[in-house]
Amino acid sequence: MENTLYYGDNLDILREHIEDNSIDLIYLDPPFKSNQDYNILFKEKNGSKSVAQIKAFEDTWHWCREAEETYIEIAENLPKKVADLIRAFRSFLGENDMMAYLVMMAIRLQELYRVLKPTGSIYLHCDPTASHYLKLLMDAVFNYKNFCNEIIWHYRKWPTGKYIFQKNHDVLFFYSCSTAHKRTFNQLFMERAPSTLKRFGVAEIISGYDETGYRIPSRTSKQNSKGVRQDDVWDIGRVPPIKQLFPTEKPEALLERIIKASSNESDLVLDPFCGCGTTITVAEKLRRKWIGIDITHLAISLIKHRLEDSFGEEVEYEVIGEPTDLKGAEELAKQDPYQFQWWALGLVGARPAESEKKKGADKGIDGHIYFHDEPKKGKTKAIIIQVKCGHINRGMIDALKGVVEREEAKIGAFITLQEPTKPMQKEALSAGFYKSPLGKLYPKIQILTIEDLINGNKNIERPPKVAINDVTFKKAKRHYKKGEQGELLLE
Repeated sequence: MENTLYYGDNLDILREHIEDNSIDLIYLDPPFKSNQDYNILFKEKNGSKSVAQIKAFEDTWHWCREAEETYIEIAENLPKKVADLIRAFRSFLGENDMMAYLVMMAIRLQELYRVLKPTGSIYLHCDPTASHYLKLLMDAVFNYKNFCNEIIWHYRKWPTGKYIFQKNHDVLFFYSCSTAHKRTFNQLFMERAPSTLKRFGVAEIISGYDETGYRIPSRTSKQNSKGVRQDDVWDIGRVPPIKQLFPTEKPEALLERIIKASSNESDLVLDPFCGCGTTITVAEKLRRKWIGIDITHLAISLIKHRLEDSFGEEVEYEVIGEPTDLKGAEELAKQDPYQFQWWALGLVGARPAESEKKKGADKGIDGHIYFHDEPKKGKTKAIIIQVKCGHINRGMIDALKGVVEREEAKIGAFITLQEPTKPMQKEALSAGFYKSPLGKLYPKIQILTIEDLINGNKNIERPPKVAINDVTFKKAKRHYKKGEQGELLLE
């Protein structure tokens, strides 16, 4: 199985596309309502959450018909231990947001158990709000005997809360599908304590234990210890806000530790809630194969940008679930106009508009592209994007001209499912041109059809997209392969 990004509900993707016993390692950071930052891939300039997002599984926080139907499916079809536990949860919790979340997680964890190899491992990342319930659920699905560790990821951040201890950790539950001797596990080591280094210096220390942790019989020769075996409290700093690509970004060091410990090169890593794509990026860097799933086209688009920034043309992968022709685009527009809008913005490399108002109240702006085209960088300039999937007319082009003027943007792009009329084309031409300091003219108002974008026949005419020019998205750190400048050293 090759590297693949899937758009869609991960329950459907797992059932339809992922084979039994095919995954070597699973990492997931499933959202819960308390974690309001889940899948917030952008924030407003004032620091508030942008409603140009869609929250993954935003409807699963309420007990509704879907939750009831899933509960019945669990009771009738899942193993008895899981079904009994879910019944007990409902008896205790009732029909509330937490119960809806646990029902949705139970059905997905059972599918993850199905696809995991007998030698495979799973790391479930959660905060303390639901961790105690999820631990019981993992015991039921993966068997309590296969519980390996409760890992504490400890970090520091600005103080919050006056009458409680500072909340500075997340929990990761590490389970496998088999006993210790059969699972894939590469022992990692920590730095020696200063007191140990002072006593022994840099020389290797003779240990009475082998590298799996078992005592070596006294009659057997002792062996050199490689170091202190990694414990279950991980002091790894969060990604500083000023350096974040996305507000929910997990540090690559956290994923590196998990992937190095529980997989080998060419193994297959799965993240069913892949968000901004840290798991995928690290898996690619460490020469693992990978599968990522997300329920928003916005996330898929961002991951594609991140992979391009990190690996250039070296990374090869397939995207499944995105429209590939006009018919598919029309179907997406019927199913969910907002997902269509974010997908269309991805076709031209735009980011969603920032707005503090509800969906629909966008001041005539669906997306932006930001760029610089002056010799000494100069002022950041903008291209305004509008996306339409329904009826279109000349008045919409006239309105876009007004928005471009109001926002002092340099170019306006009108993306449409329908073919533009001649009056629309004439109105666009009447807007004139933007003259770049680089010396070239670009139409001030441009009309692009979805069909042209899909087929690669046309895109926004704009100053050249070079590394220092396009500032629409933050740039991911470049990862080099062996033999390139800045050679990446893999352990």
